[in-house]
Amino acid sequence: MKTTLYIQNLKCEHCKTIILQELSKLKNITNAFIKSQYATITFEHLYPEDVEKVKQTLSNIGYPPFGEKNNFIKKPNSSSSSSKELSK
Repeated sequence: MKTTLYIQNLKCEHCKTIILQELSKLKNITNAFIKSQYATITFEHLYPEDVEKVKQTLSNIGYPPFGEKNNFIKKPNSSSSSSKELSK
């Protein structure tokens, strides 16, 4: 099976390296790749419960899937957040 997840806090090549290193340690997870411009990770897995393992791992290392709690303490300024602050 193949799954794609949108992830939070993906900012640079170092982020991609960390994520791919951690996911390579998981059993049944193969062919993971990240599209930075879309903040997505796509991977192949054997069982539906493998997706939950990936989500938990991503959350534990600071890259939770969209829709899950983001515990990143200080979020970097982005153009969208800057423009929101300017419109206040």
